Amino acid sequence: MRGVLRAIVQKYNGERRQLLAMLRDVQVTYRCVPDEAITLLAEEVDVPRIQVEGTATFYHFLSHEHRGNVTVYLNTSVGAEMAGGAEVAAAFEHEVGTPFGTTSADRAIGLYTTSCIGMSDQEPAALINDIPFTRLTPARVRAIVAGIRAATPLPEMLGPLGDGRNASPAINAEVCNNIRHPGPVFFAPYTQGVALARALESSSLDIIESVKQSGLRGRGGAGFSTGQKWASCRATDGESRYVICNADEGEPGTFKDRVILTECAELMFEGMVIAGYAVEARRGLLYLRGEYAYLVPHLEQVLQDMRAKHLLGRRILGTPFSFDIGLRVGAGAYICGEESALIESAEGKRGTPRNRPPFPTVSGYRHRPTIVNNCETFGCAARIAEHGWEWFRQHGTAGSAGVKLLSVSGDCERPGVYEVPWGTSVREVLALCGAGETMAVQVGGPSRAYVPPDRFDRRLCYEDLDTGGAVTVIGAHRDLLAIVENHMQFFANESCGFCVPCRAGNTILLHAIQKIRAGLGTTADLAAIQQLGAMVKATSRCGLGQTSPNPLLSTIDFCVRSGSGDRSVARRHRIRAARGARLTWNRVPSRSRSTASSSTPRTDRRSSRRRARTGRTSRRCATSRACRRPARAACARSRSAAARCRGAPRR
Repeated sequence: MRGVLRAIVQKYNGERRQLLAMLRDVQVTYRCVPDEAITLLAEEVDVPRIQVEGTATFYHFLSHEHRGNVTVYLNTSVGAEMAGGAEVAAAFEHEVGTPFGTTSADRAIGLYTTSCIGMSDQEPAALINDIPFTRLTPARVRAIVAGIRAATPLPEMLGPLGDGRNASPAINAEVCNNIRHPGPVFFAPYTQGVALARALESSSLDIIESVKQSGLRGRGGAGFSTGQKWASCRATDGESRYVICNADEGEPGTFKDRVILTECAELMFEGMVIAGYAVEARRGLLYLRGEYAYLVPHLEQVLQDMRAKHLLGRRILGTPFSFDIGLRVGAGAYICGEESALIESAEGKRGTPRNRPPFPTVSGYRHRPTIVNNCETFGCAARIAEHGWEWFRQHGTAGSAGVKLLSVSGDCERPGVYEVPWGTSVREVLALCGAGETMAVQVGGPSRAYVPPDRFDRRLCYEDLDTGGAVTVIGAHRDLLAIVENHMQFFANESCGFCVPCRAGNTILLHAIQKIRAGLGTTADLAAIQQLGAMVKATSRCGLGQTSPNPLLSTIDFCVRSGSGDRSVARRHRIRAARGARLTWNRVPSRSRSTASSSTPRTDRRSSRRRARTGRTSRRCATSRACRRPARAACARSRSAAARCRGAPRR
């Protein structure tokens, strides 16, 4: 094993920051990360063993246990469940002869689940040894398992190859782009190198000012001014600066970056080079989520072609400016979509978010000034350099300039990628994708609230309804609480575990929704969920915990209490009134979410009158109405000496 490990380390020149890549290679070689390999890697890279072990145990696609010579990771997101994922999972278990979460006795096939793999527009889908298999059916599962048993190479079992570059030898995937509504930025005619040449004719400060004037804001969801971020990095002193592209779109229901990486990689990389020129950086990194590892050969080929055309590398287009881009591949961790956690992962460590400040523009990768933007933002930056900020301002709204790529999935006829101007309403998106009768729309992924039918005229823009891109259509026939449970299971699994509110709070919220779905919920549970959800949002360390309770809280606000959406939710799950309270359907004012979140169940009028008359808030001893014992003292009249008095004594 030492010789194999030494070869893996030499492949990455012994660089400690490539530790995650080394561990990925170990996983592929041995189908697990053995303890001996952890010890040897620590010796070869000269880092503490605990650091190697911490990294190896953090990521979903790395395992101490053997996961089979062929490992199946079946997507269990909401989109997969809507498309019949349960039947596909049952077929896998029947054919392999082992349940999910285990490996067959002969170690031939391992069955495991994972969250969204970026294929929500073509579910059910699975990654089999990093190769995506889409639109699965039980019949196809039987054929795939039979092929694996017969030692048929996985590429030979692929169905018809997808459109565009998906059919190229570098990708060779059955994935479809599903570009439903092209626009002026990403899917318009593009001549490679034009934007970069025009940018190099200007000064770096002029580029930053142009990006500021364009109104471009980060497309990852936070919406921070791109120009201000670049200016902050440019103004920070440092020995070197870095540009990182965040291609870790782990939000369930999002897949737009997959299409950018497939069809518009040159535009995205050109935007990264322009950003490097603007902030005077010399090095860039593309952090690619582990689920998109099948795109690595294609992306490496694109980078090599750009170097051959002098659009990357030393003395770009004959100028003194030099800039190059490398790849970092994750290993399955949703939290790495957060920029500081991404930086930690890119350095070969656990993807734990950093405390901020300092922000990455001051202390980022290798503690140098760093800008982190996503694929869509860099593509927009390249178009701004090509056409000018005035052209970019022509699209969108006053506060939300440009266009937005939407990943539309769920109960609609035409799931896929839509490039629309900011300001497009939810109702217009539903018309474009062919949605039928809709209960709710989730805009922005599981971390955002549901939009009920009476708010479908809300607009997608930072002034109204901002989004990172995911749009999930939920038909009127769906069980909304089942969807919420799926989301809460996702957040409970994906918490990095650093802070208690997120680590424990999301698990408690998951148990609460499971209790309600089992028909054991009361209105007291609803109030407790709201209180706990507010606490998790207010006290969590990073964006995961700060947003994870949103789908559950919005479901209570809009579908259980307000009566909008599906009024039968409470009846379907037998949500009962707690003792001394009645379940009500009072309408929540549409303009005040805080009113909805702070409301409590209406109490029994007789109990209210008694409290007002006596000033007492607790009931008397349940054993004897004549009991005058102090509260919580042992009650002599009770049948058991261990019983406690429930209430305060009479006055």
